[in-house]
Amino acid sequence: MKGVKKQHLPEKQCAVCGRSFSWRKKWEKVWEEVKYCSEKCSRGRKKTAGD
Repeated sequence: MKGVKKQHLPEKQCAVCGRSFSWRKKWEKVWEEVKYCSEKCSRGRKKTAGD
């Protein structure tokens, strides 16, 4: 994604809160697997799955 302006980065919807989030450098190799916008949403998923 070198040389791409921020407004042109890919986006996804969070599976828990529905908020949209943009591609980050740390997700470069695993972007297809990223489902949650934050650690909080990732942890929240586990709590709601047990109900």
